[in-house]
Amino acid sequence: MDYSGKYIVFDARQIKTYPVNTRVNKVKLENLMTPEKAIKGNFKCEASILAKIQDVAKAVVDSRKNNKPVIFFSGAHLIKNGFGLLVCDLIKRNLITLFAGNGATTIHDFELALIGQTSEYVPQALEKGQFGMAYEFAYQNYAVQLGNQNRLGYGESLGKMICDQDYRNKVLKIANNGVSRLKFAHPEVSVLAACYENNIPFTAHVGIGTDVIDQHGSFDGCAKGGCSGRDFLIYTQEVTKLAEGGVVLNVGSAVTGPEVFLKAASMAGNIGKVPNGIITADFDIRYYEPAQMTDETSQNYYFRDQKSVVTRIPQAYDGKGYYIQGNQRDTFPIFYKTVIERL
Repeated sequence: MDYSGKYIVFDARQIKTYPVNTRVNKVKLENLMTPEKAIKGNFKCEASILAKIQDVAKAVVDSRKNNKPVIFFSGAHLIKNGFGLLVCDLIKRNLITLFAGNGATTIHDFELALIGQTSEYVPQALEKGQFGMAYEFAYQNYAVQLGNQNRLGYGESLGKMICDQDYRNKVLKIANNGVSRLKFAHPEVSVLAACYENNIPFTAHVGIGTDVIDQHGSFDGCAKGGCSGRDFLIYTQEVTKLAEGGVVLNVGSAVTGPEVFLKAASMAGNIGKVPNGIITADFDIRYYEPAQMTDETSQNYYFRDQKSVVTRIPQAYDGKGYYIQGNQRDTFPIFYKTVIERL
């Protein structure tokens, strides 16, 4: 990125990269949770949590039967923990009308689609100065640059790179290093691809300096912000449909998901599309105490997901919020299985 101000900036062109297939990863294809494994698996949670999951699953199925939106915001760990295939199946069944995540969500999904592995072993890479320095991350930057030139959203730009050969060739042309090759070995495990192929928006809500792709000389903050800005408006448009009811799921996003939802809900209400009678559900592992949501001396008051997703927003719109407390390695497969059984 060019800079003409009075300060000294880091020259990212100095960065040395390496091929991603030489990296040590903790998650591989065999670690992914397939729909079949989820249906047959023996996952455990407390009876009170199971009852909440059943309520939320029913709300999802009922909403889609009545053509109401189901908005799903995910933190990166859902993909990193291997549950992307369950999300893909829900998308293909038309049970999710919009999927959203942060920048890391797209990165884990991209890696799985590209090489069938993700979750870089950070301690080993960090001490060598190699954390996040795989060359292939440049392709994400180039895809977003091309998307920005064409006024696309962030998730759409990445999904199109995975699914559209012509678009991928244009990304390679931007790379223009003479040796670039880009082949996605496992697009079938990608949520980005599932959304793109099924015409479901994947919106990415990113920051600057928050993702490993920002470390590279190919990084363009204008493109990243432009594409993500469009995604925010796509997301907000989907939130306007909650005026007739619907479901909002927040799985493992402690800050970004709740804050994006809060602002989008306010914008929808401002134009007369006030969310009405919505069901919200927050999946996380932390302790939750409803009484502390109005106590500014309590640490729980500052957990945005609990305060906004579970408490403040549904109460404001005559809805109901659920907190699904537990390890998502158990609670999410149970949720998926319960949804499928209700079909």
